[in-house]
Amino acid sequence: MAGTTERSWLGHYPPGVPPTIEIPDRSLVELVQESVLAHPDRVAFIFFGAKWTYRRFWEAAGHLAQSLLNDGLRRGERVALYLPNCPVYPIAYFAALRAGLTVVQVSPLYIGQDLHRLLGDSEPKAIFCLNIHWPNLEKVAWTFPTPIAYVTGLHELYPFPIRLFVNRKLRQKGLPTRIPEGAQVRRWRTAISVPGLPAPVRVDGATEVAVLQYTGGTTGIPKAAMLTHRNLVANALQCAAWFNVAAQEREVVLASIPYFHVYGMTVAMTYPLLAGATIVLETRPDVDEILKLVDKYHPTQFPGVPALYNGINHHPKRAQYDLRSIRICLSGSAPLPLEVARQFEANTGGRLVEGYGLSETSPVTHANPIRGERRAGSVGLPVPNTEQRVVDLETGTKTLPALEAGELCVRGPQVMLGYYHQPEETAAVLKDGWFRTGDIAYIDADGYCFIVDRKKDLINVGGLKVYPREVEEVLFQHPGVADAAVIGVPDAELGEAVRAFVVRKPNGTVSAEELIQFVRDRVAHYKAPRDVEFRTALPRSGVQKVLRRELRVAATGAATTVPGR
Repeated sequence: MAGTTERSWLGHYPPGVPPTIEIPDRSLVELVQESVLAHPDRVAFIFFGAKWTYRRFWEAAGHLAQSLLNDGLRRGERVALYLPNCPVYPIAYFAALRAGLTVVQVSPLYIGQDLHRLLGDSEPKAIFCLNIHWPNLEKVAWTFPTPIAYVTGLHELYPFPIRLFVNRKLRQKGLPTRIPEGAQVRRWRTAISVPGLPAPVRVDGATEVAVLQYTGGTTGIPKAAMLTHRNLVANALQCAAWFNVAAQEREVVLASIPYFHVYGMTVAMTYPLLAGATIVLETRPDVDEILKLVDKYHPTQFPGVPALYNGINHHPKRAQYDLRSIRICLSGSAPLPLEVARQFEANTGGRLVEGYGLSETSPVTHANPIRGERRAGSVGLPVPNTEQRVVDLETGTKTLPALEAGELCVRGPQVMLGYYHQPEETAAVLKDGWFRTGDIAYIDADGYCFIVDRKKDLINVGGLKVYPREVEEVLFQHPGVADAAVIGVPDAELGEAVRAFVVRKPNGTVSAEELIQFVRDRVAHYKAPRDVEFRTALPRSGVQKVLRRELRVAATGAATTVPGR
């Protein structure tokens, strides 16, 4: 088999990437502190021109950790980060870890029931948020003691005179700019200035939970993956080994993917900090802003998602910006269409490769080589210290040979401890260290992994399997298509039929009939969409992953259907 024992992928590792790396028995805090001591005056973060050196960042995190302890938080208790990308995020993140607490990652897009469910599940003793998000918290029906809120405003984080401009804009939009007052509210600026620093906390890296990372929620109710210090240390070092940039002196990473997502947390925060990189923070993914930041700060690494790369490819003013500083781009969170990768590399000169991972694996388990063979359609090879195998879909016990599709399983030091207070869910996906990903994949003879689709997204057309990604890849090849997603919809005759949701390119006129025939000419007819719905945009999560669940709900509406199908 291509999998557990042969480890055929090791023969295709690029030069300089070892098959295994040493994972030190140390906390993430200890390793980041080493980076701080190595280059205290290097810029760690840039946020709209405001710069935080490693020394300033670490001192702020230390004082904030002391503030949390002064407020009565005790080791192992939870601190929620309800924040977009901004300097508060990494400072609060490492303050919590330095105090021996557990970070709860919360999307700032969550409101109402989503927010209530997640906070009710994790029961944090403290929460960090922006003042513009404070009204969302006030509306939550607390089923446990209300956490202490550490509140700041973005206007406090910008340099002068941008700070005044942003403050004025917030007022014009009717958004709060005042920091709320109250016994359970702390001003972030005050909290990072409290006297004293916490005593170093010694943790058991293999068992102590550093982060509760909730799964994306695109396929159901989110669950919290318990990621230990060892999980996070391992994955940051695995990324460093794969990128092979330890000798580089001045890496600059553009962090436009959100930190509340596991991919952003590791690839755009913890790994760059261990590497001593400078991180350019973007509050939310926006193509116009990305182009300006790349042109101004010349990042060498730009981890992202396919939607961002695709947006850059089609931006009408792309040629006005200098994008040639970009050397390394690891795409994750969603399948990367080949045409998107080719166009992006032509536009920037950088190397864009697809990787793979999950919330439960910290997240990176696979990546295509940065220097070496990037195999078309593959998510790449297992990163160091990681094993892979594919098992049958029916029982999950039979390991399948090369090129046969089944459920992908992975094993390595980055695999979670389990789901937070959900032992049955944990037992269903973890056995002997192997994690069942829920993704359908096959492994070729050289160990390259190909994700066919999510088990839950598989479309059954009259007993024949259709993988949405395969159809989407074909749609992206059409010159009139800017974005596309495919789902299965109920069909009285076949059980399910394929439906495509398509965003035309600007001024595009491609028809449903033309697209359906385009797909028919390239794959088996049963895989072609039966109907096409054109949209101005596809629904996406905070990390720009297509929300197929929302498309399924919308599928009960009208669509453009080809007669006679």
